[in-house]
Amino acid sequence: MIKVLFFAQTREQIGVDSVMVDVDNITADDLREHLCAKGNEWAQALQTGKLLVAINQDMVSMVSMVKTGDEVAFFPPVTGG
Repeated sequence: MIKVLFFAQTREQIGVDSVMVDVDNITADDLREHLCAKGNEWAQALQTGKLLVAINQDMVSMVSMVKTGDEVAFFPPVTGG
């Protein structure tokens, strides 16, 4: 199982802060696509190019591999002022 966390606007759009997913040895982008299949809100919140991803609290690219036991976080880019 992989624990997937959602933050900020992404969490607000889908209405949950985390889910457990039973997949293994896929890329972060494949995981994102798997979650998009949950419905329109998920697909909109997890659109390609609108997210950053961290695996086990390390920022990574969407082509990074995810395996059982990992914690994956999806969140929008942070801007400040």
